[in-house]
Amino acid sequence: MAVTTSNFKNGMCIMYDGKMWIIVEFQHVKPGKGGAFVRTKLKELKTGRVVDITFRAGEKMDDVRVETKRMQYLYNDGSAFHFMDTASYEQIELDADFVGDTAKWLKENDEVELMVADGDFIGVEPPMFVELEITETDPGFKGDTVQGGTKPATLETGAVVQVPMFINAGERVKIDTRDGRYVTRV
Repeated sequence: MAVTTSNFKNGMCIMYDGKMWIIVEFQHVKPGKGGAFVRTKLKELKTGRVVDITFRAGEKMDDVRVETKRMQYLYNDGSAFHFMDTASYEQIELDADFVGDTAKWLKENDEVELMVADGDFIGVEPPMFVELEITETDPGFKGDTVQGGTKPATLETGAVVQVPMFINAGERVKIDTRDGRYVTRV
């Protein structure tokens, strides 16, 4: 199905230059002189790179239907990640390279969303917030809460995040997976 630049929405998936892209943001510009155009920031689905592309107003391109499948993360065998559809119990295996940085937020038995476009898996979306245990961090000392400083902490999945000084190893924390930011102690 073809869409024009006037139908653009953030999060929409389009086919451009033989590749699938997600529209991160766009801006319709009507200069005083010359034709209107649309400035976009597109993220390539396969590689994750983000580029700025300008289209003429009314330009047409193909729309890609993206669906999400809710699946349970089972385990990682070193070279692949294994997921299971909780409704049909069908299991799939995805390359570690494909999962990429998302792996640092995945804990066994967590529910994740796998994005599917044209029958191909194109991405793994972890939950927006995850609760993980801190395995290693410098000890906190009395009075550290006043300054509001942070220190690095290693989580059970291997991810390293900045946490407040009063957090100690063994505690569970809530992390925002969109930017890797500490939210609260659990």
